[in-house]
Amino acid sequence: MKIVIGGAGAVGTHLAGLLAAENHDIVLMDEDASRLSVVGEADYMTLEAAPTHLGGLKAASVESADLFIAVTPYETDNITSCMLAHAMGARKTVARVDNSEYMKVEYAPLFQKMGIHSLIYPEMLAAHEIVEGIKYSWVRQFWDVHDGALMLLGIKLRETAQILGVPLKELMHQQKDDTRADGGHRYHIVAIKRDDNTIIPNGDTVLRQGDIAYFMTRPEHLKYIREKVGKTQYADVNNIFVMGGSKAAVHAVNSLPSHMRAIVFDIDKQRCLRLNQLIGNENSLIVNGDATDAMLLKSEGIENVQAFVALTNHAEQNILACLAAKRMGVRKTVAMVENLEFAQLAEKLDIGTIINKKTLAAGSIYRELLKADVRDIKCLTILGVDVAEFKVPDDARIARRQVMELPLPPEVVLGGLVRDGEGILIDGRTQILPGDSVVVFCRSQMMAKMTEFFN
Repeated sequence: MKIVIGGAGAVGTHLAGLLAAENHDIVLMDEDASRLSVVGEADYMTLEAAPTHLGGLKAASVESADLFIAVTPYETDNITSCMLAHAMGARKTVARVDNSEYMKVEYAPLFQKMGIHSLIYPEMLAAHEIVEGIKYSWVRQFWDVHDGALMLLGIKLRETAQILGVPLKELMHQQKDDTRADGGHRYHIVAIKRDDNTIIPNGDTVLRQGDIAYFMTRPEHLKYIREKVGKTQYADVNNIFVMGGSKAAVHAVNSLPSHMRAIVFDIDKQRCLRLNQLIGNENSLIVNGDATDAMLLKSEGIENVQAFVALTNHAEQNILACLAAKRMGVRKTVAMVENLEFAQLAEKLDIGTIINKKTLAAGSIYRELLKADVRDIKCLTILGVDVAEFKVPDDARIARRQVMELPLPPEVVLGGLVRDGEGILIDGRTQILPGDSVVVFCRSQMMAKMTEFFN
């Protein structure tokens, strides 16, 4: 597939590397030579040209592009370059925007007429991830699948977990749910992060203390899993401290459930005045001050806080602030970390939930490339694993066959499916039917191969 990417910033370079690894024909263009020089040796072509210039687009052969992606820091440039690329022959275009109004469903036809087929807003993606991340204080990562029919939980296993040291095939037998007509299970463990390694488990795999285990489950089994992982002592999240009044912070606070109360700290007085206008959540308070100041945090009641969210533009500051909050008794911490090396460090320091906007944006764009009906896709950055929800068409290779009969690659797990709105955990005897939505787990860069089963 021929793909042209306009903008060699964090999102553009990350995406170019991701797609080049799958042998796509990539051109990364930017008018700033210094941004392109950072790329170094890469398996894709770079072009010093502005994506808003017709000459530059022509030099990139955009007329033969299957996909044009505009991810410069400037919204108007992204919109303009997508319109030009479409007019010159690009089959599909994606633009990064900074205006939440553009994301409303009713405006999609307007952008289609303009030649822009899809929009991404990284700050809104990050806000959604933040809200998901603080729903449960005892969970590292949380993902509602198909509007909550299934759930994905990433949980750090401490010494209190009851499921350590037992092969997964025995755990499967122990946690069988006899209340369900199909005799289904309460959870599947679909992936494990152990030190620097990612494990796609089998029946003989044994969980260890310190593992981050990823559970696929149904909503009614959350209490059961919480007991088994020894997390019942964690208080539910009601009060939140947010450090940094970024766009992501605004969208996150405005999206909080009604029972949560947030205090947002920012050291810029003018930004605080602006935040009072932007944040419409009645359960929120804006404080002009430094959220790394322990005395300030104590005066604002950090002893009653269950989650601390650090969203400044400085990864080091976010990591250190989360560590300080944990020392002050906060169970749940969330840090915005844009540097992937720092993200690995934050994980080792036991920060909790890591938010990385460029991988969120890349995952959203990646969905546009898959040659199948994909409802959603999530990149589990720390794991190096992708999760996608595929819709099964009538003539799909995977349809009307039991899972045990499918020639799936060894490092692919089908975690669950949704049929007529009901979540079902998959085992070897499960038969997948047309119309099902199937949740697929596999190592990054393998997802494109999985589309063959859904075509």
